[in-house]
Amino acid sequence: MKITVMTADEKILTLDVDRNESVENLKALLEVETRVPLQQQQLLYNGREMRNAEKFGALGVTDGDLVMMVSNASSSGARASPNEAGFNPDGSAMNPSALQQQLRNDSNVMAQLFQSDPELAQAILGNDLDRLQDILRSRNRARGELRRQQEEEMALLYADPFDVEAQKKIEAAIRQKGIDENWAAAVEYNPEAFARVVMLYVDMEVNGVPLKAFVDSGAQSTIISKSCAERCGLSRLLDTRYRGIAQGVGQSEIIGRIHVAPIKIGNNFYPCTFTVLDSPNMEFLFGLDMLRKHQCIIDLKENVLRVGGGEVSVPFLAEKDIPSNLFNEERLTKDASSSGAQATSVSKENINSPTVRPSATGSTGRNAAQGPDFEAKVAKLVELGFGREQVIQALKFFDGNEEQAAGFLFGG
Repeated sequence: MKITVMTADEKILTLDVDRNESVENLKALLEVETRVPLQQQQLLYNGREMRNAEKFGALGVTDGDLVMMVSNASSSGARASPNEAGFNPDGSAMNPSALQQQLRNDSNVMAQLFQSDPELAQAILGNDLDRLQDILRSRNRARGELRRQQEEEMALLYADPFDVEAQKKIEAAIRQKGIDENWAAAVEYNPEAFARVVMLYVDMEVNGVPLKAFVDSGAQSTIISKSCAERCGLSRLLDTRYRGIAQGVGQSEIIGRIHVAPIKIGNNFYPCTFTVLDSPNMEFLFGLDMLRKHQCIIDLKENVLRVGGGEVSVPFLAEKDIPSNLFNEERLTKDASSSGAQATSVSKENINSPTVRPSATGSTGRNAAQGPDFEAKVAKLVELGFGREQVIQALKFFDGNEEQAAGFLFGG
């Protein structure tokens, strides 16, 4: 006859057994299927524990019946060797200082903690061991509550396998398990997905002035800020008849258009058209209009921008070569590069263009560096083995948020 076994982790097994077979033999088979030792298995049928020596026929098990398997591995293992586990029964660490140091030394674990439990990760980086112990205890209580809820759901299933509420809870648990497995697979096979992606910058010259150009194929137009246009000596060419409002995630004022000016990419010069925005947060964005005009190729395999169908190749800048003040620009411009962004003209024509969201506070990275505890944050992160300049840039990028900066450094 066939019986269905549901394990504690919601795994469903269908097994062939004989009515005269003992429960112990079924446990041996389950040990092979689930890797749970026979001694740690507890089988329940209609809410009653099945003893090893009992036979299925004597227990009244029939074809198609459901048997629940509960593993007591965690409790028995903790009682057998508490010193190996390193944790007290209440979840606190037996040696919090050693645990803290061990976790700090494992960058992969720290990177995962910053993604899944940033509060615990911050406590590990801090110097307050009492706070670390309190968080470990609270996590242990939460796990205990979760186990209690799972046991209640199993009991509900036994009471009435066809109860609608019971089936909803089981469905939700199975769905969440799939999500957790998907996350674990991503961490193992695609860990770079959890790291910050550095946007694409290249060195260019606009009217003889060197600039770091943000290459953005998601922006409809090439954009230059008013201040950058003045620095490049292009203000005299500004056509204010093309004023308007650039709308996307936010909005910014278009103060005009520069119809043509020379840009230098590599050793070659190319004509370029600019939409001029009154936005202090963004200098120069090389958009899709000029990428198309000059037949540019974004070659991520070779990490270069090819211009003119490949006649000129310039490398994308490494993160260390991008000025820290551009990190804030990059974050704002990502919001601006919405493919549906449009500019509403107030004069002769409509100008399709993405926008840069105005900032209410200006350069927050610079303000963060002026805080009284900024040096203390730098010193703490430098102690973890990161370079001082790298730490300062990360803190500025995350507006002085030590937790986010540490997560980025570990993830990078």
